[in-house]
Amino acid sequence: MSTSSNPWDEKIFDGGWIAGGAGTLDVTAPATGEVLATVGAADRDDLDAAARAATSAQRTWAALPYTERAAVMTRAAALLSDDPSRLTRWLVPESGSGQGKAAFEAGLVTSELSEAAGLASQPYGQVLRSQKPRMSIGRHVPVGVVGVISPFNFPAILSMRSVAPALALGNAVILKPDPRTPIAGGLALAELLADAGLPAGLLHVLPGGADVGAALVAHPDIPCISFTGSTAAGRTIGGAAAPLLKKVHLELGGNNAVLVLPDADVDAAASAGAWGSFLHQGQICMTAGRHLVPAALADEYTAKLAEKARHIPVGDPTDPANALGPIIDEGQLKKVDEIVQSSVLAGATLEVGGTYQGLFYRPTVLGNVPTDAQAFTQEIFGPVAPVSTYQSVDEAIDIINSSEYGLSVSILTANAFKAFDLADRIRSGAIHINDQTVDDEAVAPFGGTKASGTGGHFGTSANLDTFCDLQWVTMQAEIERYPF
Repeated sequence: MSTSSNPWDEKIFDGGWIAGGAGTLDVTAPATGEVLATVGAADRDDLDAAARAATSAQRTWAALPYTERAAVMTRAAALLSDDPSRLTRWLVPESGSGQGKAAFEAGLVTSELSEAAGLASQPYGQVLRSQKPRMSIGRHVPVGVVGVISPFNFPAILSMRSVAPALALGNAVILKPDPRTPIAGGLALAELLADAGLPAGLLHVLPGGADVGAALVAHPDIPCISFTGSTAAGRTIGGAAAPLLKKVHLELGGNNAVLVLPDADVDAAASAGAWGSFLHQGQICMTAGRHLVPAALADEYTAKLAEKARHIPVGDPTDPANALGPIIDEGQLKKVDEIVQSSVLAGATLEVGGTYQGLFYRPTVLGNVPTDAQAFTQEIFGPVAPVSTYQSVDEAIDIINSSEYGLSVSILTANAFKAFDLADRIRSGAIHINDQTVDDEAVAPFGGTKASGTGGHFGTSANLDTFCDLQWVTMQAEIERYPF
């Protein structure tokens, strides 16, 4: 798939395409092992140069009329809307995305750009009351340079949901995409924004490993870090950034529950549950990782869930007939299978799946899962649906809240108003009534609680708090006189 027409061939992006100080990085399709492209790899010198250029360019960018920042976002959205293949042709092979998932992700990126265009014109503060005869204002000002570290699973949207609002609000951005998805997660986005007229120096894309990410977090000229990834990595980043007193936003993992209430339509619930657990091979922070079902409905629900899993086509996602593609790499596949096998040994019933060829793991349903089994307590990040039972709704809510995670919860019921009341008792960043756990919109605030995240939220006006500092400004006509 690699051709000389790719501007990122053996290059990184610093407003233009240049060689990286750490050599090159092969981008490999997990489905086939094919080398899709060879991109540049960044080193610490590249990061230092990017930070200097970003700091300089940001001052001019922030001083421009908001309309100019909005226009870049609007043009980028139009370019991608006209040609989604700018991203989908990389999302499918590079991240193992099914074609439907890839198209959906490209649409999310378009929405994020459009919302960012509107964000640029939002009121940036408020007039405050004061005891003195003066103007008193609280206003959001850009932090300066935002460092973004993004993951492999939804690489385009999980990069752009930080990049677009940060730029629209007057910041510069240094983006380190996951080294497994540097094109869809960064370099193709840089090309898109450059084509839309983003001035040079405002966006830098530095593919590289954990060493580049660590240097980004520690860099003294990057005051804000936006990280999306595992809870373990987030704890490391939070610990490294804390002594530096940086503004840090961590969107982390989840072990999200589907709560099936006793009055739910079981067939519809199984459909929602299957989508929530199996979409993109379960490699989503919002994946449905726990299915809590009344004991009286458990056999029926589990059987319907297993039947749906049996008929999901799995294979090379470049074939549109395949709904699911590969696990991202061998290490993640082994982790998924170890969790499945250990949970069966702990007493869970393997209803369907639990097998794999290459990196293709079959959609798996586990029944009668003990609440202390790994499949119930850990984030699996694979296409596994663990089903456990409860006796009372109070017990189910206690089970949900006992998790260290708090990202997304689904409640399925015939009585939505009753579920809305129950939502008050659940600690979670998102609760979806009569829908599954995986959802994200650029107009909605997104972020987790507990081990699922800390810091600001993404989406709509929440981005003002995430990518700006709140500054108090007062102004009076004459210099104040004091007793000495």
